[in-house]
Amino acid sequence: MSALRTIGMAAAVVAAATLLQARSVMAAEGDKFERTVSVSASGTVSAEPDIAYISAGVVTEGQTAKDAIVRNNTVMAKVIEGLKGAGVAARDIQTTTLQVEPRYSQPKDGQPGTINAYRVANQVRLTVREVKRLGEVLDAAIALGANQINSIGFDIANAEALKDEARKQAMANAKRRAELYAAAAGVQLGQVLRISESVIDMARPMAQVRAMAASVPIEAGTRTLTVEVHVAYALR
Repeated sequence: MSALRTIGMAAAVVAAATLLQARSVMAAEGDKFERTVSVSASGTVSAEPDIAYISAGVVTEGQTAKDAIVRNNTVMAKVIEGLKGAGVAARDIQTTTLQVEPRYSQPKDGQPGTINAYRVANQVRLTVREVKRLGEVLDAAIALGANQINSIGFDIANAEALKDEARKQAMANAKRRAELYAAAAGVQLGQVLRISESVIDMARPMAQVRAMAASVPIEAGTRTLTVEVHVAYALR
């Protein structure tokens, strides 16, 4: 057998051994990561809102755009200054809408309508940091001249802290569930391999309507924060 042929055969043997070893390592790694258990669990925390948001504004009309704007500015300035005097901080009053649009007469005899007035709408978003004062602020806005209330929303100032509590609950529930599966399978629970989460924020009405002011009853309800975690554990 020639020296060249002998070297070639030796190289082939080494290559085959190397490939076999690599496949063995890959199989071992594959077996290692196949021994896992994945579970999903949730944690839930509920709390009463302590912040409210109101969209309020003034709508006026005039024969000209300038006339409508002047009227609107006069009333809106009164509303804003009055709300500040009622305890709403300047940083909690934010203009969100300012619209000027023509008003048309009804078409007649096939002729298109003509502009006979202008309408101006100016809206602000009010942040009320004491929910118990919400009815009082609404009453004040209306008494000062606000003639448009579009929406009311509620929030929780320390929502992130509540989410953290829900996260702890979710992880504790996930571990308990994973331990149950591991015990049932006759193995032991190992280290955490993967964690992912999803957060659900829901508003839930309270059993009773809570009146914040005699003239404006408000139902604040509760906010329910749910955190769902998806956890993968190694098995030993």
